[in-house]
Amino acid sequence: MTRVSHHLLLCATPTKALCCPDPAIGAASWDTLKRLVREWGLEDPQRPEGIVLRNKADCLRICAEGPVLLIWPEGIVYTGVSPERIERILREHVIGGSPIEAWILKRMPFAAASGLALQPTAAPTTAP
Repeated sequence: MTRVSHHLLLCATPTKALCCPDPAIGAASWDTLKRLVREWGLEDPQRPEGIVLRNKADCLRICAEGPVLLIWPEGIVYTGVSPERIERILREHVIGGSPIEAWILKRMPFAAASGLALQPTAAPTTAP
């Protein structure tokens, strides 16, 4: 089973004025995220730290200063995400483990938000 180190969700679709006021920046941010994750080998199943998943989200219900990037498992929400910021976030936070405090809108830790464990549980067994 492949371990996941981070899951990146980029909300870059302009459904409201605050979400992503410039659709071109949202599209460029998404393109940069996809390209760098691939080029830097972050989706390689052999990566010791685990793979990095990335998804484009239509709405994360965080309508402020978009594009917005949510990073699990930390639950960190970055705002004003541009292609340049994507590169630095990947390098410093995802790879280096140091979130960029100045760009963080809020923190939504996974365990506190849902009470769910991050590790998969064993499949249920049935009695013969």
